[in-house]
Amino acid sequence: MSDNLPKDLQVILCDMCTEEDRKPARKTCMKYQHRLHNMKTFSTAHKELMEKLNAEQQALLTKTDDVNVSLEKWEKSEREKISRSSVRLVEAVTSLRDIALTSVQSSVSARMVAIKTSKSSMQEAQKEKDTFRFLQMYSQVHQDLEKAKAVDLRKGLEPGSDRDKLVQEIRENGEKMVKQAGHFWGSLLILVDPENHQELVATSSDLIFDPQIFGPGMSLSEDKRKVFYNSSSGQCTATLLICSTLSTPNFQRWMVSFSQDSDWIVGLCDKQSAKNVMDGPVYGLRCEDNKLSSLTTENEDSSDASVSSTGLQTNVMTPTKKKPNVFSALLTQNGDKAAPRPEALEVFWNFVASSLSFFSRTGQYQREEIITIKAIPSNWDLAPFVQVGKKNAQIIRQNPWQCTCGKAYQYCNNRYIYGMGFQSSRQDYCSCGALLGGNRITEVVCEFL
Repeated sequence: MSDNLPKDLQVILCDMCTEEDRKPARKTCMKYQHRLHNMKTFSTAHKELMEKLNAEQQALLTKTDDVNVSLEKWEKSEREKISRSSVRLVEAVTSLRDIALTSVQSSVSARMVAIKTSKSSMQEAQKEKDTFRFLQMYSQVHQDLEKAKAVDLRKGLEPGSDRDKLVQEIRENGEKMVKQAGHFWGSLLILVDPENHQELVATSSDLIFDPQIFGPGMSLSEDKRKVFYNSSSGQCTATLLICSTLSTPNFQRWMVSFSQDSDWIVGLCDKQSAKNVMDGPVYGLRCEDNKLSSLTTENEDSSDASVSSTGLQTNVMTPTKKKPNVFSALLTQNGDKAAPRPEALEVFWNFVASSLSFFSRTGQYQREEIITIKAIPSNWDLAPFVQVGKKNAQIIRQNPWQCTCGKAYQYCNNRYIYGMGFQSSRQDYCSCGALLGGNRITEVVCEFL
């Protein structure tokens, strides 16, 4: 028998086991001895587990304390806002309901009183057997009958200033009520699922346009949030970076709209190639001749940005330029049908997911995904940009152009010539005060929403 076993166990084996059974029994005893050697006392195990639990608790508190506090504050703030919003909405609905119901009820009651009074008067007169009494009653019966015949039995209020005033009040208050209902609806969606309803959050008003290329007919609004084109120039072209007036800008989401006859590109470009976006990496959505296409760039690591869309198909991607490899993919819908251009475009730049999503805004709280460009590399210094232009923005000038006062002007080198003298292109007016070249139109071709 092995000397490694305790003596008491060896005695047990000798007394209780035959020789054939001693080998497996010996192995069992050795395994039992090993477990006894590694087993901790209750106090030691309790101490070690308590220390581990305290450490994990402290780590959890450090991680979640601030988050929990801010989460509770957020929940309380949102609950209060929604409560106030719902109270205002209920008050607006109740007020509008009461005004309409009371007015119609009063009108109907007044008209029905005249009819009922006439019926009652006629019945009393018909029952009267005394001739003299009947003749006395007839005058009043006749008046009641004429009033009943004059009653307007059309539904709603009777025509007149009261009805017109009430209709106008209902329209104005109803529009406010609809806006309140829309905000309330959006607030509920943001409360329940804020991550997937970023489109309901108002876009930031700190975003502005920074012109990189500006045609002579282009101009900016005072707040730099609108781009104008003046038809006095045949060139309608502009490339603008999207910047912020804040020291710490947030380019996560923005919304823009364009004039119906303009071509445009919206997306991300390399800051170093902002004056010619195709000279560097570019990711975006392009609208040309009312056809939508995506723009992506081959990464230096040979991993291309991928494209996904909802309800849209993309054709086989073809390179539009060798260096860098910018790819264009036509977007189609329901087979070969071109995807419709959006009236308002919403862009969502997800830094964490390295994706750029484009949506068509179809209503205040409705949007449809156009396309999502994924796997945008983070090793490029990208900036949001807008490029807008018009291919047909060429002015056909009458040469010579004759003013209504009789003077004839020749147009040469962007200037009007009258006789031997030059009119400055900045002046643009005849001596009689008329605009040289005729009327010109200034329109908004791009603006933040």
